[in-house]
Amino acid sequence: MFAIKEIEKVGAYTQLMYRVFAKPDKWSMFFRQYKEELKKQGIDSLAIVVIISIFIGAVITIQMIKNMENPLLPSTLIGLATRDILLLEFSSAILCLILAGKVGSNIASEIGTMRITEQIDALDIMGVNSSNFLIMPKIAAFVTIMPFLVLTSMFVGIIGGYGVAIFTDMITVKSYEAGIQFAFTPYYITYSIIKSVIFAFIITSVSSFYGYTVKGGALEVGKASTDAVVNSSVLILLFDIMLTKLLL
Repeated sequence: MFAIKEIEKVGAYTQLMYRVFAKPDKWSMFFRQYKEELKKQGIDSLAIVVIISIFIGAVITIQMIKNMENPLLPSTLIGLATRDILLLEFSSAILCLILAGKVGSNIASEIGTMRITEQIDALDIMGVNSSNFLIMPKIAAFVTIMPFLVLTSMFVGIIGGYGVAIFTDMITVKSYEAGIQFAFTPYYITYSIIKSVIFAFIITSVSSFYGYTVKGGALEVGKASTDAVVNSSVLILLFDIMLTKLLL
């Protein structure tokens, strides 16, 4: 019974996405909403991205120092490990898991509230493709702003490690700089951006689906928001494994 319900959800999600990616009725309206969503989902998320990344960069550096206290290991490995952890995993997968809680819950609750207050029904009666009108700008905005957030996270995370080198005597600045420059692979940045774009689509589309299909009242909207975050996070982890296998 559980498997049947999940298959039905996948089918409903696919049908919704088919309607979402139809041609907008008015491109001017789409771009107006697109700009609003860029600010709401991207710019408003910048502060939390910067704060989390700078502290995670510092923590990773400290942990690498503590776990590499061996005279046989060069100190440059600390910067190398910090850089690769940030580039390969934190600034794409872990950051998207964090943003799934902020952006995903916001989208699900916003659309869900419109559903239970019959605003979506009103749009349908007016002949507007409500799924395209409400969801497509959100997906387009978050997918396009996500690479910027990822690059910001990488840069700020490395700066966080610099802070450890500058303000403590745990590692020298020279050793840290040598580590983050050693054996640098530019493809890691491309790999991280590809993953983050796919994760951004998962977050927005899944959250929109749960909000759009909610039934009931305010309690159901809260449950839909929770389900959106949980399912988005599970799919991000699943696709993280698959993309790592395919792209690396």
